[in-house]
Amino acid sequence: MVTAASAFGAIGGIAANFALSFLVFNETGSTFASALTIAMSVIPGLLIPLLAAPLMDRLPRKPVLVMGDVVNAALYAAAGVYLHINEFSYIGYLLFSLVLSTMGAFDELAYSSIYPKLIPEGMEEKGYTVSGMLYPVLKVIMTPVAAILYKTLGVANILFVQSALSLLAAFTESRIRISETSRFEGQRPSVKMWFNDVKAAVSYLKREKGLMALFLYMATTNGVACGYNPLLVAFFSTTAGFTMKMYSFFTVAEFAGRTLGGTLHYNVKIPSKKKFGFAFAVYQLYEAMDMCLLWLPYPLMLINRGIAGFLGIQSATMREAAVQKYIPDEMRARINAFQAMMYTAFAAAFSLIVGALGELLPYATCITVCAGFTMLVCWCTVWARRDSLRKVYECAANGKDDEEREA
Repeated sequence: MVTAASAFGAIGGIAANFALSFLVFNETGSTFASALTIAMSVIPGLLIPLLAAPLMDRLPRKPVLVMGDVVNAALYAAAGVYLHINEFSYIGYLLFSLVLSTMGAFDELAYSSIYPKLIPEGMEEKGYTVSGMLYPVLKVIMTPVAAILYKTLGVANILFVQSALSLLAAFTESRIRISETSRFEGQRPSVKMWFNDVKAAVSYLKREKGLMALFLYMATTNGVACGYNPLLVAFFSTTAGFTMKMYSFFTVAEFAGRTLGGTLHYNVKIPSKKKFGFAFAVYQLYEAMDMCLLWLPYPLMLINRGIAGFLGIQSATMREAAVQKYIPDEMRARINAFQAMMYTAFAAAFSLIVGALGELLPYATCITVCAGFTMLVCWCTVWARRDSLRKVYECAANGKDDEEREA
């Protein structure tokens, strides 16, 4: 049920985000203005997880998923009505992104916390392979369609479609069957309880240096990647010989790679002892692919994205399954919240930095410099904490319990 609900939300979200990305650049003509919308939209991710995660670990998570999609439906419908009546407003779009991302922060926290409980024991990597392939499958279908709809239906009508799909997602989530109980243990919610829960999570992360190193690298590489999108939109919009439709087919290449990689990973199990080495090699290759991306002829760009998709789905699936199983369930929302806050903070900072660099440097040069920087961060974090990270991959893969992990 939760996978189907995610599919409904993603179908409209891909089309809406694609259309809005090009609308913002066409209206402003600035990569920095586009990057600022990303930075604004991730601000709630700095606050919501911190405030909500302690309660999320004590309350049922299913109602949060349902209500989040209902509110999203109302927001997209309101935005569609506005664009039908009024001209595009950049300030209005910033506010819309801020409210929408606030709801998204709740939804993401609830989803990441409840999903591991819906996967049968021993099927974690297969489950995350399926969920990891869902978005790219839908993106390869919807992005070329969105490029056409952007010219035919217009942004406002695309937002109406997204509103309807969000309602369908909410209905699907309401039918999830899962046993969840409150964990207040006779206590009343209070500031003291919240503070103690946060303190317990901080203490846990201080002990888990491998997780901290991994979170830091992933926050950096994801944050820098957030800044790439406005640059790629600008590159394909302004460079002779390139078009918006050509950019949309990046997703086709990534989909082909991710499908092949996901299928392989679903059927072939990587030995536990080799998982860390495989993941680290993928991180290095992925950054190298970004460094050379825009210097290649267009056919090689597509091959580049295909290889990146092939490698990315395997390392991401392996990492997510290991980390989520490694973290105790009663602390999962708080640790995921900390991770989300890091991602959000880094996305906001690097979106602005990369967007500003895009105003000063050629787009290809900018992406090369940024990818080289993230490769260096990988060595300083993931490789530096390799012994601790091997414990995460190997112990989680072997199914050892929390007491064994802490010993």
